[in-house]
Amino acid sequence: MKDKVVIITGAARGLGQKYVIEFAKLGAIVAFADINSCNETEDLVKEITSDYIKAELDVTDYNSCLKLAEEVKNEFKKIDVLINNAALYGALKSSRFEDIDEKQWDRAMSVNVKGVWNCIKAVVPTMREQKSGSIINISSVVGVKGNAGQSNYAASKSGIIGFSKSIALELGSRNIRCNVIAPGFIQTEMTSKLPEEVIKKWETAIPLKRGGTPLDIGNSCVFLASDLSSYITGQVLHVDGGMLT
Repeated sequence: MKDKVVIITGAARGLGQKYVIEFAKLGAIVAFADINSCNETEDLVKEITSDYIKAELDVTDYNSCLKLAEEVKNEFKKIDVLINNAALYGALKSSRFEDIDEKQWDRAMSVNVKGVWNCIKAVVPTMREQKSGSIINISSVVGVKGNAGQSNYAASKSGIIGFSKSIALELGSRNIRCNVIAPGFIQTEMTSKLPEEVIKKWETAIPLKRGGTPLDIGNSCVFLASDLSSYITGQVLHVDGGMLT
């Protein structure tokens, strides 16, 4: 990954922050962005030894995405990798389908689907010009199998998969790859707040009998971003400990 230019969205906390650290360790130039980036990344910056850009980004606003893409290209002359990690999850209220209102539905679609569309649209001109690029979209096992009480979240994450496969077909001739990572139950600050009995129930249902770690997802991102996966596009990589086997 040395000297590859990598844009990572939703990078101020959680999994996104871990991706930034992992790519920087491998020598990548990282451009990390979040809607609250300036307020929450001071500790993250201390761990980065490679070149970087940090920026505030509202993925629901195309002009915000375009501004970041242009800044990265102007500074580093290329964009090798885009990781669409920004998503609305923790703020989503688990509700029956009948109880989800239009505002909740539209918010999930705006961040989780339109946000991916905006970011890809912003970077593709540069990738077309250089005839290379790897786009990695973070979905979820919920986007594959659904989940009661999360129909809006599941629909948005499923939409990412269909969109990604279409992009892979359209852009493959330009040597631009597009793949999806579908994490399962991952041990994060958010999931650690769940009741112990809920965590045990999840772990019991997973063949590997444990939750995944942020590094498990980070390593998968590195693989799909690197030349080791140069003949892989349009695929969904399930990083779920066998949950959907």
